[in-house]
Amino acid sequence: MKRTPYCGILKEMGGKFVDFAGYDMPVQFEGILAEHKAVRENVGLFDVSHMGEVLIEGEGALATLQKVFTNNYETLKAGRVRYSLMLNKNGGVVDDVLVYCIKENETYLVCVNASNADKDFAWISSHLEKNTTAKNLSDDTAQLAVQGPAAINVIGKIFKENDIPEKYYSFKIVDGVFSKKVIVSRTGYTAEDGFEIYCDVSDAKSLFDKVIAAGKDVGLKLCGLGARDTLRLEGAMPLYGHEMNENTLATEIGLDAYIKFDKPSFIGKDALLEQAPAKRRIGIELVDRGIAREHAEVYSDNLKIGEITSGTMSPTLGKSIAMARVDANADLNNLFVDVRGKKLRAEKVELPFYKRNK
Repeated sequence: MKRTPYCGILKEMGGKFVDFAGYDMPVQFEGILAEHKAVRENVGLFDVSHMGEVLIEGEGALATLQKVFTNNYETLKAGRVRYSLMLNKNGGVVDDVLVYCIKENETYLVCVNASNADKDFAWISSHLEKNTTAKNLSDDTAQLAVQGPAAINVIGKIFKENDIPEKYYSFKIVDGVFSKKVIVSRTGYTAEDGFEIYCDVSDAKSLFDKVIAAGKDVGLKLCGLGARDTLRLEGAMPLYGHEMNENTLATEIGLDAYIKFDKPSFIGKDALLEQAPAKRRIGIELVDRGIAREHAEVYSDNLKIGEITSGTMSPTLGKSIAMARVDANADLNNLFVDVRGKKLRAEKVELPFYKRNK
């Protein structure tokens, strides 16, 4: 298994580790419920160095983005971040990504999912426009996520006010705090306000020490993958390999806002236009007592209409919630979920399950 720069120190600090996307990663420290609550009410720290980073630069960088990704990047300004899907020719999802505009038209950083880093780099590299290069920075980059309403209090002790991005989905490139430049990004995967900090691996330990010191008086808690999953699920944030994969038609996930059909062309566009969505993603809440887990079958009366893609007992809401992939035209008025051979009553609810107070 691969190890992030923080693997050793997080084990020393009590992390319980599992294999995740080929990485030795902490699933929890104090416990999922305590860590989840810390992020919802205060602040938590995640090691997300397993995520991949690809730098695209050159004369054809923007044209490459426009071809490879479904979103429109012609209007993306320097210092801003934009979410997108990356599709194959059949309209299936290669990955979902964040694109950072370092320099308009010329330089972009793409953050990809850990399990897809090598695949994504190969895919992007095979579709580069002329005079454009792609560089895989994944092994040279460390990343920490500081998430929660008090995240700003932690970040404010490390960086100057002018170096802290004000808007969500924006970032600043900061020099002079560490040996090399870092990216301070106001983004996250928890449905809370927060920051993700990218640094060179040579500065990984220094960054960690500064965040821990800054969070000492604030009550910062170390958090693992378990809480990250419950947090993102409450926010109805899709996870690659669960809500989507290469066989999932991009128009069946509920992410159409990030698919810009008014662009002249992008890989997979023709396939999407030729196929009507046969499935859709919905939110489900169990009425009967139980927990709807991944792969549990979903029924409308006695007719199977789909299955659960992600499910948990929501720590914030105190309810069993799930996202499901169901037939696009299914009747959703009388739902049941098969949990260990027992059909439990359920109902469709609007997504997301949780929204923070801004």
